[in-house]
Amino acid sequence: MSLLEHLDLSNNQLTGQVPKLPQNLIYLDICINSLSGPLPANIGLPNLQVLSVATNHLTGGIPGSICKSGGLRTLVLANNHLDGQLPKCFGNKVMTFLDLSNNNFSGMLTSSVQNCEMLQALDLSGNMFSGRLPVWIGKLKRLRFLRLRQNMFSGNIPIGLSNLACLQYLDMSDNGISGSLPTDLSNLKSLRREYPTEICSDVFHTKVFANNFSTFLKGKKLFYGSIPRIVGLNMKIVDLSSNDISGEIPEEIANLDGLLNLNLSLNYFSGNIPSKIGAMRSLESLDLSRNKLSGEIPASLSNLTFLSYLDFSYNNLTGTIPSGSQIDTLYAEHPYMYTGNIGLCGPPLKKNCSRTDTSEQGHFTRAEEGGWPGLFFYIGLGYGFIAGIWLVSCSLLFLKHWRIAYYRSFDKLFDKAYVLLVVAWARLIRKRTAR
Repeated sequence: MSLLEHLDLSNNQLTGQVPKLPQNLIYLDICINSLSGPLPANIGLPNLQVLSVATNHLTGGIPGSICKSGGLRTLVLANNHLDGQLPKCFGNKVMTFLDLSNNNFSGMLTSSVQNCEMLQALDLSGNMFSGRLPVWIGKLKRLRFLRLRQNMFSGNIPIGLSNLACLQYLDMSDNGISGSLPTDLSNLKSLRREYPTEICSDVFHTKVFANNFSTFLKGKKLFYGSIPRIVGLNMKIVDLSSNDISGEIPEEIANLDGLLNLNLSLNYFSGNIPSKIGAMRSLESLDLSRNKLSGEIPASLSNLTFLSYLDFSYNNLTGTIPSGSQIDTLYAEHPYMYTGNIGLCGPPLKKNCSRTDTSEQGHFTRAEEGGWPGLFFYIGLGYGFIAGIWLVSCSLLFLKHWRIAYYRSFDKLFDKAYVLLVVAWARLIRKRTAR
């Protein structure tokens, strides 16, 4: 056993604890089993390059001995019950793949991770990491895949994030991130159609992939099997949903014309939708729902011919909905995409814009063209009514025979009404007595 270097026991029904590992081990894959208990204390083997214990029932923290594995390239601890904070010495210069997703890790992200100069994939999703997003994350120049969703990160999006020229998958959804969206986010070159070739040309140097990897796309949870696979498929994604981000969506975001999925829903974005959003011609999924966006939907939206999912619901949008064969088709599949915007009108909604516009236009036209003559008419009518009242009152006051005749006619009218009332009341009493 002392000469054992490569061990693959994945996808079995192994139980119990992970035993003490052979010192010469280079590759260990025991993912998708039913192993429990803590990781072995001697996990930091000097020759270890690949370690995957994903999808088990492991508990406890990461032993500090992991820092002794200076040649560790791939570490996959996903889908366990591991907890605690990362060792302060965690990370090395050759690590390319780090997946700690779906555990119970907490605390701030240790600054030693910035030493992972070769890191291409970092998945910390589904944990309890907290604190501000580190500024040094912009130093991971080879990073292609960054997923921090479902944690407790807070503070602004670090400006250094725009330095990640290779980044093509960014998911920081379901955190407490605040502030505004940096305009420099448009500098993410790998999210453009012209893919950078220099530093981003090398492939993942790993043989172990995260299993049962899923991502949220087009309003659904989709499974892709592994992180390298989704990167290999050129899935260019930005998901910042379910945060506290505010301010306007910068116009510069339209420069990300290679982006397939943009999800900014469940935030506090305000102002208008970027007018040049139609320049993002690769978009297949766009979700801006549940924000505070206002103004009209840009006409350039009709240029997004690859769009298969659209959600603008629950904002303050107004005006006519742009027409286009692709947009009209989407409404048939997603009739809720405009819900909660009472100011929107026109097809495919039943609310007719032309009537509202015509009535308002007619109102202003009448005010401009015939408003003054109409105003004089009503003023004259009011003065005439007042003059008539004064004329009758003065006549009754100064002409005695008019006043006598007026009051006599009023008395006769009162007497007739009184007689009719008494007769009607007597008939009613008679009918009740007869019964």
